[in-house]
Amino acid sequence: MSTSDTAITLESELLVIQQAARIISRSDDPEAAIQGILRLLSQLLGLNRGRVLLVDPSTATLAIRYAYGLTDEERARGRYALGEGITGRVFQTGQMEVVQDIDAEPSYLTRAVARGVLPQEPVAFLALPIQQHEQTIGVLAVHRLRQRERPFQRDLALLQVIATLVAQVLRVNDLVAERTAQLLSENRLLKNRLESRGASYGIIGQSPALHQAINQTLQVAATKTTVLLLGESGTGKERFARMQHVASKRADGPFVSVNCAAIPANLLESELFGHEKGAFTGAQAVKKGRMELADGGTLFLDEIGDLDLELQAKLLRVLEYKVVQRVGGTRDIPVDVRIVAATHQNLQEAVNDGRFRLDLFYRLNVFPIRLPPLRARAGDVPILARHFLNAANQEYGRNQVFGPGALELLERFGWPGNIRQLENLVKRAVLMSTESVIRRDLVQEILVEEEGIRQPGAAGAGTEPGGLSMAAPAGAGASRAPADPVPLHHSEPMTAPGAGVPGNPFDSAEPGLRPYARVRHDERDHIEQALRRHHGNKTRAALSLGLTPRQLRYRIVKLGIATE
Repeated sequence: MSTSDTAITLESELLVIQQAARIISRSDDPEAAIQGILRLLSQLLGLNRGRVLLVDPSTATLAIRYAYGLTDEERARGRYALGEGITGRVFQTGQMEVVQDIDAEPSYLTRAVARGVLPQEPVAFLALPIQQHEQTIGVLAVHRLRQRERPFQRDLALLQVIATLVAQVLRVNDLVAERTAQLLSENRLLKNRLESRGASYGIIGQSPALHQAINQTLQVAATKTTVLLLGESGTGKERFARMQHVASKRADGPFVSVNCAAIPANLLESELFGHEKGAFTGAQAVKKGRMELADGGTLFLDEIGDLDLELQAKLLRVLEYKVVQRVGGTRDIPVDVRIVAATHQNLQEAVNDGRFRLDLFYRLNVFPIRLPPLRARAGDVPILARHFLNAANQEYGRNQVFGPGALELLERFGWPGNIRQLENLVKRAVLMSTESVIRRDLVQEILVEEEGIRQPGAAGAGTEPGGLSMAAPAGAGASRAPADPVPLHHSEPMTAPGAGVPGNPFDSAEPGLRPYARVRHDERDHIEQALRRHHGNKTRAALSLGLTPRQLRYRIVKLGIATE
């Protein structure tokens, strides 16, 4: 190359970098900025059909996100498994690759652009990793004619600069998205607190099912009526009981809570009614029971269905005569206490089975309020998840936001543990995330670990034995029939057509459908490739295929795939 040619080349390179920087500074749209940079490479340096490939989290494959000189059809065809072909290998290894003649390279797949579209002379392919913090996030690739005076090394040096600029564009876009998501989250929470009657009592949500329960609770709060809260574990029964206390005329009095299932039966009587000195071994002083301590206020009896029959009789006496008698005592002590009871059990069945007194049931069941399970609270999961995220950020000193698709994934889960399970999962995601964004794949990984969880009383949760629970249609409550076990032979039940990726527990056309699909023999290649990509790790391979580990193991056995 002559001196004059070198000068022209340097001038072109500087012009590309200068114009690329100008495009970035003037555009807040990554699509326009990156496409503009790729256009410069083509028009000024002959580096044609430039493309930027990023990981599609829904399929765990590399896909063309930005391009110049490619048709929509070519962009759609440009998908590669991690490690597949030149592009997949560059992403996996983090090393650039130069193919001087695509016709002589077996690893070049000719997938996105057909060979006949390219010039009928030797064509080269250059691919470089796009990296942030020494981690590969994508691939920058271009075509160029092999027979050019301009050396490959000069193109590679310039493309390295361009890859760095593209990485910065993507990083700025992520930061803007994170901040926008954070502001939207705070705005939605503020709006919920302003609009929801229950927000001032710490009950968050906007679904009609929740508002009905809140309205019923506030409606009865001003009365002396005994209230029975019904609902699955984790639906917030104690919070509703506190709301009823705070909204009542007893708000200045004590609120005392007792979990009848958490205290051994031989100690519960003393806890509830107190004891006199010397009533039993270890009773060295007079002790007031929770009934007395709640005098003038509210006593919340959680899991009332676990109270034994003898204590049920004593509780009935308190409700009827407003007096308690301590263990070992003979004196009636008057108490002014309002009882709010709660249970996840079916007390009518307990009455029929002889485990619960009918007369006590009638005294407690004066005003029953059914608290909706989380899966029946349409639209409340994202609101609650953002609330728990803000709380976790404050608790752990973080500043994280949910990434694209993460909230949608949470909303499609069945939540057998209801609000308590959601809060714990969000805290775990905050602690596990190493970035400022809680990404969809991390949420999916945690949800896979949650598979098979059942909560007592969550009969309508729709939890598959060994599989992930799916959300029932809003308002369906516990009306769904229990799922039947996964068959051990023949084929699995099929999902409806168009239900998304077969077997994907997070992607169903209808939320009530079972997440299993018939095993097909054409799945073998995909499963074997996934296992090779993840070095035999079945959990990671299952995630990349949109399956649960159990579903993957079932297919491995059915298809006779060797895993050793």
